[in-house]
Amino acid sequence: MALASPLLLAQQGVSKDEIRIGTIQDLSGPLAGFGKQSRNGMQLRVDEINEQGGINGRKLKLFVEDSGYDPKKAVLAAQKLVNQDKIFIMAGHIGTAQNMAAMPVQFAKNVINFLPITAAREMYEPHNRLKYSFAATYYDQIRLALPTLIKEKGAKKVCTIYQDDEFGLEVQRGAEAALKTVNMELAEKTSFKRGATDFSSQVARMKAANCDLVVLGTIIRETIGTIGEARKTGFNPTFLGSSAAYTDLIHKLGGKAMDGMYATMTVQNPYTDESNDKIRFWANKYKTKFNEDPTVFSVYGYSIIDHFATVAQKAGANLSTDSFIKIMDASSFEPDMFGSPKMSYTATKRLGNDQSRLSQIVDGKWKVVSGYIAP
Repeated sequence: MALASPLLLAQQGVSKDEIRIGTIQDLSGPLAGFGKQSRNGMQLRVDEINEQGGINGRKLKLFVEDSGYDPKKAVLAAQKLVNQDKIFIMAGHIGTAQNMAAMPVQFAKNVINFLPITAAREMYEPHNRLKYSFAATYYDQIRLALPTLIKEKGAKKVCTIYQDDEFGLEVQRGAEAALKTVNMELAEKTSFKRGATDFSSQVARMKAANCDLVVLGTIIRETIGTIGEARKTGFNPTFLGSSAAYTDLIHKLGGKAMDGMYATMTVQNPYTDESNDKIRFWANKYKTKFNEDPTVFSVYGYSIIDHFATVAQKAGANLSTDSFIKIMDASSFEPDMFGSPKMSYTATKRLGNDQSRLSQIVDGKWKVVSGYIAP
């Protein structure tokens, strides 16, 4: 027993000279653009930290698996990362259903789910000591932003189109909650199955209802398809999407028709010609390394690793799941150059931030058009 005890006390994923971080991204499915960008952002920060000597003498090693945006594949990816690669922590896993499928695999081996890239409430509810989330929920984003936009636009008939799954329903519920606060009800609501490509019938319903503001429970293809179809038919309401639709791919792929769309967001898209010197320098450093422009998902990945490193550094030489949780539960992170709001955590508060702001596509680029809207 005496000989065995050091092995029993060993921390998975932490050795004398290495800390193993795992992430599951969509590298081959419908969100492959997002997944590759967040992976690159994570790798950029890992490389920077390692070039500076690592964390308390340990280098970071990033293990990446592809889920193809399929929950079943996410389970297999989690099993490999946890049981074969022996990761210390799962960081920045993308996708709501994918996280929900993978978390039981991680939790069985005491592996923290750290700042997943999804704004679903399940990322911090129900409470679990191994859950930490950073993104204001889709529900809260729409609940808080919609009344502001209704007032600004003088909207009389608000409608929703949403993906018929947990993501889309969260946006839908946020819209309904928002309308209650201004004594309004939805004039029309219509949904579509995940993977749909034709939105003509849904747009026709909203046009027939004379909707003047449409809340979008959509991601990339569905956002572009819905707005594009509306423009073709001469239907031009105000469109409001969630942070799931806040990506440069909307205006890059959708073109001029996307101008005028609003979306909720926190950190801003880092354009390489950004007027902010620090963001512009970072964006061009990223482009030099990966030969492509960074996006807001690149920023998510970069920031997630940065936050992990901050906490791991404070945990000291005896880094473990317990020591990491102890530090994390007393941590706050100040606003960064990308405009992220202050985030804080406690033993009972596992969502770092519940605020978001509005951006609008103006002349083919996202432009921040509001401050943070507090609950």
